[in-house]
Amino acid sequence: MTILFGDFIHQIINNPALLITVVLTLGVILVNGWTDAPNAIATCVSTRSMEPKKAIIMAAIFNFLGVFVMTAFNATVAQTIYNMVDFRGDSHNSLIALCAALVAIVAWATGAWVFGIPTSESHALIAGLSGAAIALQRGISGINWHEWIKVIYGLVISTLLGFVLGFVVVRIIEAACKGMDRRKSKPAFQKAQILGGAAMAFMHGAQDGQKFMGVFMLGMFLANGQSDVTNFTIPVWLMILCSLVMALGTSIGGYRIIKTVGMGMVKLDTYQGFAADTAAAISLLISSLTSLPVSTTHTKTTAIMGVGASKRISSVNWSVVKEMVLAWVLTFPGCGVVGYLMAYIFMRIF
Repeated sequence: MTILFGDFIHQIINNPALLITVVLTLGVILVNGWTDAPNAIATCVSTRSMEPKKAIIMAAIFNFLGVFVMTAFNATVAQTIYNMVDFRGDSHNSLIALCAALVAIVAWATGAWVFGIPTSESHALIAGLSGAAIALQRGISGINWHEWIKVIYGLVISTLLGFVLGFVVVRIIEAACKGMDRRKSKPAFQKAQILGGAAMAFMHGAQDGQKFMGVFMLGMFLANGQSDVTNFTIPVWLMILCSLVMALGTSIGGYRIIKTVGMGMVKLDTYQGFAADTAAAISLLISSLTSLPVSTTHTKTTAIMGVGASKRISSVNWSVVKEMVLAWVLTFPGCGVVGYLMAYIFMRIF
């Protein structure tokens, strides 16, 4: 099942509930753009391989390509997010609970952005939806554990794979370029860094774009009183809309996150930045092909840690890492509780 763009415009004009849902969903995508998407281009900006404005334009283009190509090839990440929680039942209450979850996600992500902490928007999304579904179904029956367990797998895999590949890839590059004049090799690695940033932006769109489009489709079905849709096709117009809003978010607040990830955690040379981007992109590709919804933030930051640790453990600014890990640990229970409370309150008010 899918929705044509003309039908979508007609529906939001005549359905205030759908209009509110769409605005909130686009708000979450916008927040993802300014808190998650900058991770993709953080290293190529911090190593001065690209200017921030050009990097943002590149991120927007490759985010769209990632959304479009991966969705056409394998849309199972979107299906996983859609089926992870149970919003079936009374479509009115289901829609209210979904809107409450979206408000919780925006509030949580904005707070993290204020402090410059690259919290995972993917996990905030999962936690907020789960909390709201539990409130809606009045118990853990609101969670589809068969799908939800993929989140845990993704969390472990993205963390370990990102770190290990970051460590291994940078060591391979150092071995291959041993004896070369670093000043002469720098221009080549600057160009390679741009390719690495493009690959990361592509995989960010492939992963996070699908997650939020899955939620977008859920909101549209609920607003139309359809709470039992289990399969759907993502329309091209939604891919374009998601990519544009994500790019807008990156242009608004991306530099704060870029500074934390690309500059505050580890001081990187161009070849190290390339290694981190390559390692993270490979990790995300593997996760997408195996239908695991993983965090692009976790994957990129752990890849950078792996690159830094390859020199020596002290090369990593562990105080910055500690702040990020604390944000990651708190996201699931914190955003989940906020989603639950907001859904509980919203359903009684509206």
